[in-house]
Amino acid sequence: MYVPQNFDHLIGLDGFSEAALITHFKLYQGYVANANKLADQLKSIDAATPEYAELKRRFGWEFNGMRLHEYHFGAMTKNSLPLDPNSPLGQKIVRDFGSLENWQADFRSTAAMRGIGWAILYYDRTQDRLFNVWVNEHDVGHLAGADLLLNLDVFEHAFMLDYGTNRGDYITAFLSVIDWSVVAERLPQAS
Repeated sequence: MYVPQNFDHLIGLDGFSEAALITHFKLYQGYVANANKLADQLKSIDAATPEYAELKRRFGWEFNGMRLHEYHFGAMTKNSLPLDPNSPLGQKIVRDFGSLENWQADFRSTAAMRGIGWAILYYDRTQDRLFNVWVNEHDVGHLAGADLLLNLDVFEHAFMLDYGTNRGDYITAFLSVIDWSVVAERLPQAS
């Protein structure tokens, strides 16, 4: 059984109203509840039925909605410090994007694309390479086998209460509250 994490420590975060955060936390809790409900239903339904197939598809949506929100909220802090360009993550960003500023411009452009979804910084272990990627919804566009380092929710529910249709200011607010120590911990260590 999945248990929702508590992100109340983010209340008071610069750029994010209490009402917007509480609304977003409740939506996340719904994904957790639905992932649990579907996991239970899948245990007791005939796998040879169309209902089973639809529940399987829906489970991926709910599970990813749960997990993506956990990564998203988990990388936010009231005490954000800039990423050290000499850290292992900083060095990889500079190597793959040319500079931290170039990475941020690319991430910002990815997050500003039309549509709903997620802007995600992925690390591909196979090629030792970073990518900023657009993921539609929760379940379309993930890079298979890549490690999620940082993600920004760009569904309307994440920013409309505070920013209306001004997604750019929301992106700026998010970039200013990143907990780079958490993001750096998500980068797999070289083996």
